[in-house]
Amino acid sequence: MSRVDKEAQQFELRRFVEEVGLLFELSGMPRMAGRILGWLLIADPPHQSLSQLAEALQASKGSISTMSRLLIQAGIVDRISLPGDRRDYFCIKLGAWTELIQQKTAQIKAVREIAERGLGLLEGEPDERRQRLEEMRNFHAFFEGELPRLVQRWEREREVKQP
Repeated sequence: MSRVDKEAQQFELRRFVEEVGLLFELSGMPRMAGRILGWLLIADPPHQSLSQLAEALQASKGSISTMSRLLIQAGIVDRISLPGDRRDYFCIKLGAWTELIQQKTAQIKAVREIAERGLGLLEGEPDERRQRLEEMRNFHAFFEGELPRLVQRWEREREVKQP
């Protein structure tokens, strides 16, 4: 690969990292957490130290540390150690996407339950008052039932595709 091609590839990789950061920000998460995730998705090697992340993302170690903890708590990133090395490394957690969907399913259940509570408060009231809550409940109940099935289907597909 020529120097120009390498530079173009590096530019596109940095752009990808920034796009993941922006996507995370749109979903209400800190942009830096998304940038870390973006970098870990494409990094070689797949595990990166705090210093490597700070250098790659041109960010402070404090910011990287704080956002890495957030990603660990969210179940997306793992902190690992390597034999003979005193540093901690960060990598994408295997099974992270399934865990995220399970967390979303719990959130969806909570919304369904609050809609049901609201419906209970409006017992005997005209349908117009209940309609918005019924739609909210029904929508969330549908996804609460479907997401676990999709996860199970994903797991079956993944097993078939693995050698």
